[in-house]
Amino acid sequence: MTHSKSHTPYRFSFGPWNISTGADPFGPAVRKEVEFGRKIKAYKELGFDAVQFHDDDLVPADWDWAATQKGIAEIKKVLEGEGLFAEFVAPRLWEDSRTIDGAFTSNSASDRKYALDRAKRAVDIAREVGTKNYVLWLAREGTYIREAKDAVTAIGRLRDAWNVILEHDPEIRIMGEAKPNEPMDQAYLPTVGHMIGLCYTTVDPSRSGVLIESAHSILAGLDPSDDMAYALWHKKLWSVHLNDQNGLKYDQDKVFGSADLRRAFDQVLVLETHGFGKDGECVGLDIKAMRTTKQEDAMFHLSHSRTVFLRMVDLVRSLDLKKVEAFRAHRQYEQLDMYILDVLTGQKH
Repeated sequence: MTHSKSHTPYRFSFGPWNISTGADPFGPAVRKEVEFGRKIKAYKELGFDAVQFHDDDLVPADWDWAATQKGIAEIKKVLEGEGLFAEFVAPRLWEDSRTIDGAFTSNSASDRKYALDRAKRAVDIAREVGTKNYVLWLAREGTYIREAKDAVTAIGRLRDAWNVILEHDPEIRIMGEAKPNEPMDQAYLPTVGHMIGLCYTTVDPSRSGVLIESAHSILAGLDPSDDMAYALWHKKLWSVHLNDQNGLKYDQDKVFGSADLRRAFDQVLVLETHGFGKDGECVGLDIKAMRTTKQEDAMFHLSHSRTVFLRMVDLVRSLDLKKVEAFRAHRQYEQLDMYILDVLTGQKH
C-alpha cells in the first residue's frame, strides 16, 4: 500500500438539487423551496468549491441559443463572484414527455432525435459555463419488461449517442454514471463495469470515463470502494458522488458514513491511497436531508458529509502502513481487522 507522495487538497462539490423540499413518491413537500441564489451563497459557507449542474439548472431547456448564452453568462458571473466553478453539466433526459420510453434507447425515432439534440445542446452549455466535464446518467434507458426493446440494439444506440456527444466537441469528456435500478426496473449499463466496458468502444476512450455514486454500487450488491478501485485501475474515475445507503432499498442518498462508517472509510482509503483529486477531480456529494428535517436545518447534511469525509482522510493518513503491509505479508487478517477497528473506534495504535 502506498499513499500519494503529497496530501491531496480536496475540492468538494454538490448539486443545487441536494437542497430540497423533502418531497418523495409517497408524500408532498415538507419544506419551502430555497431560492437558487441562496443555494449558491451556501456553497462557500458550507466549505464547498464547485457546483454540479443539470442543463436546466442553468437555463430552461426550451430557451433559444441567444437567451441561453445570456443566461449562462449571468450565472457564470455569479459563480465567479462567489469563488465557485462548475464541476460538470448533465443533460436532464428523464423528465421530458419525449423520454417516457427512454431517451437514446426509445423505440421512437423522433424521441431519440430530441434526446440527441438536447445532449448536444448540453455540451454547448458546458462549454459556455467553463467545464469540460459531462455526466450521463442514463435514467430511463431500460425497460419494465425485457421484451419492450431489443437489448442488443439498445446498447448500440447508447454507444452511438455517446459518440455523437464526443464528436460534438473535441474537448468534452463524458463520465457515465451507472445505476442498477430506479427509475427503471431493469437498466441498461447498470454497473461501473458495464460503463467502463462501453467506454473502450467509443470513438475516443481517452475522453470516456465514469462517475461513481456510493449508493448505486450498494444497490447493485457491490462495495463502492471496489468499484472505485476498478475505475482507478483503468484511470477512468473522474468524479464521485458520495453518500450512504441502508441496504438494497430505494436510493436513499444518506449522509456519507451514516449507515456504515467502515464502508465510508474504505472508500476514502482507496481514493486517498491512489491519488484521487491530484488532477483536480472533485469529491462530489449526492445527498438529501431527511424528510423530517426542519427548514432551518436543511443544509446540515452537506456540511456533515464533508466533515465525515475529512475525518476519514485523517484516519487514513494516520495508518501505520508498515504495520498494514506486515499483516498482509503474514496473512494476519484477523489482526488487520482489529487494527482497522481500533482506528475507527479511536484506540491508540
